Amino acid sequence: MSGTQRIDKWLWHARFAKTRTLASGLVTGGHVRLNKARISKPSHSVKPGDVVTLGIRYRVFVLRIEALAERRGPASEAVTLYTDLSPPPLDKTEMPAIFRPRGGGRPTKRDRRRIEAWKDGLKTPDDEEI
Repeated sequence: MSGTQRIDKWLWHARFAKTRTLASGLVTGGHVRLNKARISKPSHSVKPGDVVTLGIRYRVFVLRIEALAERRGPASEAVTLYTDLSPPPLDKTEMPAIFRPRGGGRPTKRDRRRIEAWKDGLKTPDDEEI
């Protein structure tokens, strides 16, 4: 294999996306940075030693590419493609006050007021409960 690979293909091989189409969507959606520079083309080439920053589902992954893959193998092979340099994930208690679980339904009146206060930079009396 040559010394480079498309970023969407690498994300798919490393199992950060279920399909190449979803991996392409991550790149075109602005969720991927390569060596601190935002990339917008799924055809951008990566090589071992590059650092990829990836934002997925309230998490930030910082990955150093160690190897390129010929095929999308099992998860045990996928973890050998990168070194994880990510900060530890946020604790549930450290989540922002406006964090709502996916599928949690419509915001309540209290939630709406808290969101508006957060947008305005104000602190509400309810913030101490969290």
